[in-house]
Parts: sequence; C-alpha cells; structure tokens
Amino acid sequence: MFQQNNFHLVNFSALSAVEVGKHLYWHIGNYSIHGQVFLVSWLVIFTLLLVAFIGTRSLQRMPGKLQNFMEFILEFLQDIAKNQIGEHEYRAWLPYISTIFLFILGSNWAGALIPWKLITLPEGELAAPTNDINTTVALSLLTSLAYFYAGLSKNGLSYFLRYVEPTPVLLPINILEDFTKPLSLSFRLFGNILADELVVSVFTLLVPILIPLPVMILGLFASSIQALIFSTLSAAYIGEALEGHGDH
Repeated sequence: MFQQNNFHLVNFSALSAVEVGKHLYWHIGNYSIHGQVFLVSWLVIFTLLLVAFIGTRSLQRMPGKLQNFMEFILEFLQDIAKNQIGEHEYRAWLPYISTIFLFILGSNWAGALIPWKLITLPEGELAAPTNDINTTVALSLLTSLAYFYAGLSKNGLSYFLRYVEPTPVLLPINILEDFTKPLSLSFRLFGNILADELVVSVFTLLVPILIPLPVMILGLFASSIQALIFSTLSAAYIGEALEGHGDH
C-alpha cells in the first residue's frame, strides 16, 4: 500500500531496487527479505492450501455447494489451459497455469479486501504482494522459463529455428520479443495493482465513508481480470512454444 510519495532508486541497472514508499526488510546474513511481501504471500498460499484441502477432503458423487464451487474453478482453469495450449498437451501445464492464476487472484484480492492498515509494522504497510515489482517480475520469469522448457522439451534444439522464421532478417526482433514478454507481463500486473491501491488510498483520505466502496468493488473486478490476463498470456506463450517450427 502506498505510504509516502517518494521514489527510492538504488541502482538504475537493478530493476528490483526500484521502490515506492517505505518497506519492512528482514536481514539474514548478506540477504534482505521483503517482510511485507513475504508475510502476505504466505498468508495467501496458506489460504489457498486450506481451501483446497477442505474442498477436496470428502468428494461425493452428488456434490455439495463447496464441491460444486471447486469443480467450477477446476473447469474454468482447464478451459484457460485447453484453449491456449491445446487439447492434447494442456494437462501437463494445468497445474502451473492454475497455480499462477490462483496465487495472483489471491494476492490481488488480499490487497483489496483485507484492511491491512489496522496492522502496524515497524516500517511500511502490508499490501498485496503483486503491487511489488519483485513479485511480478519473479512470476513473469517463471513463465519465461516455462515456455522455454516447453519448447526445448518437445522440439529439442530445433526450437530455436523459430527465431529465423519466416526469414532470418527477423532474428533480432524475434529475440527481442522473448525479452519483452516477461517485461510486459510484470509491468502490466504491477502497474494495475499499484494504481488500484493508490486510487483507493486517495479516495479513503478524501472521502472516507461512501466513495471508496464502489472503487473497491471495481478494484476487485480489475484484480480478477489481471489474474486472468496473466494466466491466459502465460498459457498462450507455452502453447506457442509447444508448436513445431514447421507448424507456424
């Protein structure tokens, strides 16, 4: 959550050093752990694991409301993976796409629904993990590794032929595209979530009772859309990498 209107640039070459406001850090040896991101991320992970455990511990032929809800979520995530990756290959990537979607959705909603300001920290404030650039860059790099692995595992070294198709002249552009994909994924998610929390914070300060409510509802909708976009694009990149170089 935004606290002070200042930007702290440690090093222009280190993207992870860009910070907005103050943050809580834990220092372990030579390493610094972002306390706010760590705490909220593990809360989201624990919540997702708990819901998954409760929702699947006693499956019935005639499902109840919770099992129906869990099956609806599974079918929704299957549709995302199947539509982007393909009928025959999506199952191997369904766990990754599902995890990405659920973690981003949980993180976004954690920032929008939970009144973190009621919890006082020595420095900084608790907020959605996805409003920190380090989290979104890490998620986008995971997607980059995933689609490189997908392409190499299926096509071997011939995967790299895609860089010279349809003509070798496009080699620099095709290489640049692989660098812009994670940048686009990370900055889109980071920018939208940070902007949403800034807008809610400003409206809460100006008109603390009625006006922030519709903005928060809109923020929940936008947060859901961002999780859908990130997971859909991740699946699309993996599906593209799985195509044979001669299939383009």
